[in-house]
Amino acid sequence: MRSMTGYGRAEYVNDGISLTVELKSVNNRNFDFNCKCPRAFLSFEDLMRKTVQGFISRGRVDLFVSFSDTREKSSSLEVNLEKAQAYYNAGSLIAEKLGLPNDLTVTSLIKSPDVISDNYLTDYSDLEEILKETVVSACESYNKMREIEGERLVSDMLSRMDVIENLASQVSKRAPLVVAEYKAKLQARITEALNDVKVDEAKLLNEVAIFTDRANIDEELTRLNSHIKQFRSIISGNGSGKKLDFLMQEFNRETNTICSKSNDITVTQLALEMKNEIEKVREQVQNLE
Repeated sequence: MRSMTGYGRAEYVNDGISLTVELKSVNNRNFDFNCKCPRAFLSFEDLMRKTVQGFISRGRVDLFVSFSDTREKSSSLEVNLEKAQAYYNAGSLIAEKLGLPNDLTVTSLIKSPDVISDNYLTDYSDLEEILKETVVSACESYNKMREIEGERLVSDMLSRMDVIENLASQVSKRAPLVVAEYKAKLQARITEALNDVKVDEAKLLNEVAIFTDRANIDEELTRLNSHIKQFRSIISGNGSGKKLDFLMQEFNRETNTICSKSNDITVTQLALEMKNEIEKVREQVQNLE
């Protein structure tokens, strides 16, 4: 399994072309792609999106492309005389109205926006395959990092799952004793209250039966153990973080029910310890793809 957070980088340098692709991601419920690239590569944005999506199913992904082209190429400049005339007229009007010297020069006009433009439009369609290969290399580097982080998360979650299983086992062993202790305490209280009056055994057993039914957590423990097995199965089967996220909700539901049914301080404490470990696992699951 892979973490949703990661970073990858790849470079291509050849024949005056320098191309760098960087990729980073953070947690997100769905796939969210953001690309920052030179204007010359805007037409390739959909290609880059689809390429990255082949490596990641969910998470917020930021792709950065740096590019330089030092190859020799011819170029020509186009002069916008209408724009230059407009600047000149505006300068003359300001000088006349404010009584200032008109210091407009050709140099200052050339520096004015939109007066001079480069009409040489470079066609970078020949770099499409190079760009794609560089993005793929960045994604491969990015996935290696995510896999390392994912292994660390899985190891931590499995160790916590062992703790949860051990706590559930302790609750399972303790649960039958709760009923027996309740019966003994109830009988002692009745005897103390009624002094030497003989206790109606049938009524006592009926009361104990009602308590047993109300406090029974066998079903919750069975489901909890089933969830633990399912969790390990999903992990070993390289399942998705979404499945585990849903499963952790079920873990919480069973543990909450055990707490609500419990009439024993020991069981309650064990269940609260389970909830603490479950919450830690749930936080880790949020980081998995």
